[in-house]
Amino acid sequence: MIPVHNQARISTVARSPELRAEAIEVAVTVPTFRRPKQLFDTLASLQKQRTKRSFAVIVIENEADQREGAAAAGPLFESGAMQGLVIVAHERGNCSAYNAGWETALAAFPGFSHLAVIDDDEIADPDWLERMCSAAKAYSADIVGGPQIPVFPASGDLGRASHPVFAPPYRQSGPVPALYSSGNLLIGRQVLTAMGSPFLDLAFNFMGGGDSDFLSRAAQKGFRLAWCAEAPVYEAVPARRLEADWIRSRSLRNGVISTLVERNRRAADPFGRLRVFAKSIALLAASPLRALGRLGKTGSRSIASYPIYVALGRVLAEFGYANEQYREPEKN
Repeated sequence: MIPVHNQARISTVARSPELRAEAIEVAVTVPTFRRPKQLFDTLASLQKQRTKRSFAVIVIENEADQREGAAAAGPLFESGAMQGLVIVAHERGNCSAYNAGWETALAAFPGFSHLAVIDDDEIADPDWLERMCSAAKAYSADIVGGPQIPVFPASGDLGRASHPVFAPPYRQSGPVPALYSSGNLLIGRQVLTAMGSPFLDLAFNFMGGGDSDFLSRAAQKGFRLAWCAEAPVYEAVPARRLEADWIRSRSLRNGVISTLVERNRRAADPFGRLRVFAKSIALLAASPLRALGRLGKTGSRSIASYPIYVALGRVLAEFGYANEQYREPEKN
């Protein structure tokens, strides 16, 4: 059962009839917003997982009115073809959806050891869940991240795959100092209980970056991070995201998020805010040289300009600029 204080903003709309909640080892959360077809494909990839671990899926519908995702997923759960729950997170926003799913996992599955996260525009490799869990054990990691491999439209520019907006932060498996995305993630239960709810800061609700901030705070608390290069998910990239203005906007947004995350990390420092601003100015001053270096290596003006836009976004954040790309999802 979901705690009473959450019932006004979280409701369960479907549940597997023979779900043995106490036997679940891994909870897999899938937030969704207006992507019923892609969600169905994501769930199909979870049905094909090659693992002996007992896992349950929680679909988090974040469109509380039309509920297209819940309508598409509901029959799978009600028939028992998929084990788990479909819930509605009535408070709209990226962070609200994640928080609702993670809270529900803790309330519904008393014995799970790990929580996995995959988005509704991603397809999991058949060995995804098993490899993520195995990596957590192999590297004694509390949190494991994995690559989100972009799948471009047939007419897309495949050269975009190496752009920092799309490329994974690491190439090899092992312990890492930082993780940035929840699109392919495994979190130990101990992390969730220690961090407490709300897990993701609602200030990032329509901007994105709440996951990066959460991971930064978790690392600051001493939780160990690792990367599993052998556990990819495949992310569908719509044509809109290949346009130059979207990539520029995402690059600026990454800079804004970088400032906000670092500001939170240094909140207790006497001169933390000043140090963050000084770093942003230094990065902006150095960005033209960094861009020239990237241009020489890649020959791509888009890749070369990335550090300039990130640095500019960092500075703009100091003056209140917030690039809320998720505010208008049809443009994202």
